[in-house]
Amino acid sequence: MHTLHLEDSPEDGELVHALLRSEWPECQITRVESREQFEAAIGSVRFDLILSDNSLPGFDGRAALDEAIQVCPDTPFIFLSGTLGEERAIEALRQGAADYVVKDRPARLVPAIRQAFHRRRVELELRNHRERFRQIAESVTDMIKVLDLNGCCLYYNPAYRAILGEGYAAKHGNDAFAEIHPDDRDRVRRAFNEVVGSGRPQEAVYRLVMPTGAIRHIEALASVIRDASGMVTNVLVVARDVTARREAEVRLREQAALLDKADDAILVRALDGEKVTYWNKGAERLYGWTAEEMAAPGAYSQIVRAGDQTQKAQKALMAEGEWTGELRHVTKAGKEVRVHSRWTLLRDPQGQPTGILSLSRDITEQKELETQLLRSQRLESIGMLAGGIAHDLNNVLAPILMSVNLLQEKVPDPEAQRMLKILDSSAHRGADLVRQILAFARGSVGERAELRPKLVIRDVAQLLAETLPRSVKIETDYATDLWLISGNSTELGQVVMNLCVNARDAMPGGGTLAVRAHNLQVDEALARANGAQPGPYVAISVADTGSGIPPEIIERIFDPFFTTKAAGKGTGLGLSTVLGIVRSHGGFLQVQSEVGRGTEFRLFFPAVEASAAPEVKAEAALPRGRGETVLLIEDEEGVRKIVRALLESRGYKVIAASDGATGVALYRDHRAEVDVVLTDMMMPGLQGKQVVASLREINPVVKIVVMSGVLGDSDGLEEQPGQLTFLQKPMTADQLLKAFRRVLPERPQP
Repeated sequence: MHTLHLEDSPEDGELVHALLRSEWPECQITRVESREQFEAAIGSVRFDLILSDNSLPGFDGRAALDEAIQVCPDTPFIFLSGTLGEERAIEALRQGAADYVVKDRPARLVPAIRQAFHRRRVELELRNHRERFRQIAESVTDMIKVLDLNGCCLYYNPAYRAILGEGYAAKHGNDAFAEIHPDDRDRVRRAFNEVVGSGRPQEAVYRLVMPTGAIRHIEALASVIRDASGMVTNVLVVARDVTARREAEVRLREQAALLDKADDAILVRALDGEKVTYWNKGAERLYGWTAEEMAAPGAYSQIVRAGDQTQKAQKALMAEGEWTGELRHVTKAGKEVRVHSRWTLLRDPQGQPTGILSLSRDITEQKELETQLLRSQRLESIGMLAGGIAHDLNNVLAPILMSVNLLQEKVPDPEAQRMLKILDSSAHRGADLVRQILAFARGSVGERAELRPKLVIRDVAQLLAETLPRSVKIETDYATDLWLISGNSTELGQVVMNLCVNARDAMPGGGTLAVRAHNLQVDEALARANGAQPGPYVAISVADTGSGIPPEIIERIFDPFFTTKAAGKGTGLGLSTVLGIVRSHGGFLQVQSEVGRGTEFRLFFPAVEASAAPEVKAEAALPRGRGETVLLIEDEEGVRKIVRALLESRGYKVIAASDGATGVALYRDHRAEVDVVLTDMMMPGLQGKQVVASLREINPVVKIVVMSGVLGDSDGLEEQPGQLTFLQKPMTADQLLKAFRRVLPERPQP
């Protein structure tokens, strides 16, 4: 310790020196007696302590204190005097002295020195702390200010002053809350008072009002500063301008709100494809899971269908940065959906992959519609093909029907007549089947008549008994007095057959198939519930003991092309056809099913009162001609031959042509003798419509009977009584001969 002692008395100096060396043996002491010596000493050597008498010749302790404060302010200065009064001593302390000791109390000198050294160390440490605080506060970007306990600001760091401006900060070193938005000010004051009162830090979010009027959003943490005794002396506020972040958050929320309104499912996943970090409302609507549910580990794997091409898509994404394609996914309800997805690889500023952005659109309905369209196009093609086949089949059946009519007149043998009747019935049934195929393909409705449902059920049951596996037991039960309905027997048979085939498929291991029918009075409630009219109905039920229909698909079983069967096992048109036929008959349908216990379809058809039974008359002979000449134009040789034989057997003369052009040429040559023209519609070369037009050019009032093997194939021609009529193939001899009578004038019998 190096001490400077200002003392003009050698005796007093020796006493003090002895006292100091007794405590600090290595102490170095420099004693000076005048101003000149004092100023020279403190200007050349760094002292650890200055002791000074108060009263010296031409110089005093207070002047020395002023000099010391200027030259070495950190060196403790202690007055050691016998003349310093109490008031002067207090004034000296206020001026900057560390302490004062009265000479007649030398024992107090060492404790005073120790206390001064301690105070200096504390002050130096505090000064160092303050300097470090200043350096930190002025180098960070955070806004820092120090408040006293009344809320007056003692310090603003440069970052804070840069926000508020130097002038604003100075205008306000009394109210640190002046810059806070008025709506937030009281709340922040309360938080400040809680910090001061409790000593615990407090966080606050508030708005600052800039001198320009602009608003800045601030996040702040306030904590207390304590002195050496632990008393709270100040409040330190460290704040951060989060305006940009808040604005970005607002933009993100707005963008998220817009994304939530999008129909597409938008999501962001981690690179491993599992963890979902973003899931919009569109994804929630499509898949059924909420964003919170999808945040769980591995949740995304729930939507991926086994065997899907997700892994291939992932590899393509990592290689190319993007991937687009179709995927099969599964919803929370277990429903499969088809989605068109676009994946984009997300990257950080350094270009490293960080995640996967997926945009997916539900195309399930679109794909179903496309499938339905393709099936419709195939059906249309089948319909066109069926038309051609029907034409050929009708040309095959026509000679059979007309031959049967001729043979029935020529063969009297009863057994032969029975066989001819079977042949006639089979040919008519074949013709009905052809018409049904065409009606279905073209969407037309078959002819309706009064029919007995039990006869239709009986025929179907007989056919099923011959074709179904022996493991399926068939039961039929219908009332003996079952009412009649107005309908088409072929269509009704198709309905029952379709339901029975479905029942068979539902019982691969065997079971019971029951077809029942009974009379039923439908009341107002049942009719209203099914959009029907109350009254008498015939109820037909088809029930099985098969696998049943799951509840989640029972509402879709009547949708066109909907099927649960494997590819190639069904078209999905069976039940939609059933429903269409039932409704076209004015009826309605109900279905009940229980998984594992079977299904029952109930069909309700309006009943009709039976017409008066027609008088039983003897079968009339085929009508005869009166020597008229017929020009027959038909390309099918079999039809041409049998028609010619029939007409000639019934008193007509026949001129035959195998195509339209030949027929027109023959009519031009034999116009005067030809009474009626019988022409087919579909022929190679000149078609029926062109033949009719050419004939009318030759003779505008020519009598024509037009034959067609295709249902409704009038090709723009209209029936004209007494001049043009139509004949549907395959026709009976009776139908053909009666068609002539519709266009030919009455003549007396020859």
